[in-house]
Formats: sequence, structure tokens, C-alpha cells
Amino acid sequence: MFNLEKHSRTQQIIFVCLLLICLTGYITPPIALLLGLLVANISGHPWLHLNHKIIHVLLQVSVVGLGFGMNVTNALLSSKQGFMLTVATLFSTILIGVFLGKWFKTDKKITHLISCGTAICGGSAIAAITPVIQSDEKQTSVALGVIFILNSIALFLFPAIGHYLNLSQEHFGLWCALSIHDTSSVVGAANKYGAVALQIATTVKLARALWIIPIVLLTSILFKNKASKIKIPYFIGFFILAMIVNTYVPQIKIVSPYIVAVAKVGLTVTLFFIGSGLSSSVLLAVGIKPLIQGILLWGFIATLSLMAILYFN
Repeated sequence: MFNLEKHSRTQQIIFVCLLLICLTGYITPPIALLLGLLVANISGHPWLHLNHKIIHVLLQVSVVGLGFGMNVTNALLSSKQGFMLTVATLFSTILIGVFLGKWFKTDKKITHLISCGTAICGGSAIAAITPVIQSDEKQTSVALGVIFILNSIALFLFPAIGHYLNLSQEHFGLWCALSIHDTSSVVGAANKYGAVALQIATTVKLARALWIIPIVLLTSILFKNKASKIKIPYFIGFFILAMIVNTYVPQIKIVSPYIVAVAKVGLTVTLFFIGSGLSSSVLLAVGIKPLIQGILLWGFIATLSLMAILYFN
């Protein structure tokens, strides 16, 4: 009993110390994610049961905070530029996902969750669709595991590819929004690339997230479940309100830089929590077929969107 209590206390101390480091603002989002991964696989997460709720709340608050650093006119222009690409990549990704699921003979519900998570906004889309298709805990966990693994890779991979291809901030921000699953990793990668990339990536990604509503409705028809409620991402409305205030209320300019700075720290901490939930047991539970399926689907949407941006945008 004494050893167990000592181990638990050590876990808590390590976790809190690394969390405080992330809160300083000197740690970049990718490094925060890496610290979380180290915690998950070396010392362990002492409050793992609270992790999902913390990520959910912290991400939404951070995204709303970023709205105080954005301009409505620029945001509308970015959303307009990304609309057709969003529609094209969204539906083609879901169709290719269905094809890959049949090819690999993967469970139908896991396939649908991975496809929608890749096409729309990662974990948020999976959370919205799970009750509609009535997937069990294992099916949902596998889909989330695939998405979170690839999100973690994207946070390091995309900025490197962007610099290698000498992408402009405009092109990189749009590419992130279309190709990276979760909003947290989209914003983390874009923030590392530059302020313009961050604004474009955030606005296009959140506009993309609104597609959860029609996709959930379509899913309820396909899976013949009309009784499920749709989880609408209301925080997007607060993000838009923050942009409006920042654009049309001059007095907010005094405090908006501080709000944005705190929001960026919040995003960094969010990625630390995401990493701390990816233990080796979570990674092993995913399985090879769903992971390969997710990688191929991600490769498809990333390549398609990049080619479209470079040659048609």
C-alpha cells in the first residue's frame, strides 16, 4: 500500500511539474505533445479519467480566445477560398474511406468513424457520430486512437513539409485546415508556421467543423437511427462573436493581445493533455488494419488538397 501511494504521488508530481512548464508559454505545441507522450508511456497519467473532459473544455475556450486576434473580413475571405475545397475533400474522403473499409474488411462502424473523423474534425466528429451509429466503447476507442496518433504525427510532419515545399502562409494554413484531423493539431501546426497561417487555418477548420450537422443527419439515415440528437459545436458561435468584437470594438484592442497569448498557452496545454492520453496500451489497442486504413485515407486527403491548393488556388 505504501509503495502504491508513493508511486501515485510521484506520478502526480511529475505530471504537475510538466504541466507547469507548458503553462509558462515557452514551450511550443509540438514539444508539449511530446512531453505528454513521455508522461503517458513512462510515469503514467494520474488523472486519466478526467483527460477527455479537460481536453474538450480547454480546446473550446482556447479557440474562442484566438478569435480575439482575428478580423471578420479576412476570416470571411479565408472561408470563401476554402469552401469548394472543403466540400470536395470532405465527401471524397468519406467515399474513399468506405472503399478502404470494404477492401480491408474492417468493421463498418469503425470505418465510418475513421472516415468522418478524417473528413471533418477528428475527435469532435467521432463524438458526434458515435451515438448515432451506436458504436460500442471498443469501436469508438479504435477510431479515436487512429485519429489521435495521426494528429500527433501531423503536428511535426506538416510544418516540415511546408518549409521543404516553401509553401506560403496562406497555402499552408489552408492545407492544415483541410488535411489535419483535430482542431488542436491544426491550430498547433499553423501557429508554428506563422500568424497568417494561424488565422486561415482556424477559420477554415471551424467552418469545416459545421459540416458535422449534415453528416450526422446523413449518417442517421444510412444507419437507420432517427432518434439520436445532434451535438452542435456551439463554441464556434462564440469564436465568431470574438472575431466581431475584435473587429468592430476598438477598445478591445487593449486587451486582445493578452487574451490571444493566454489562448495559445491553453492550446499548448491541450496538446500536452492529448499526448498524456496516448499510452502504449492505447496505441496497441488500435490494431494494424484500422491504422493502415487511417494512414491511407489521410494520405489521400493531404495529397489531394495540397495539389488542389498549389494548382487551382
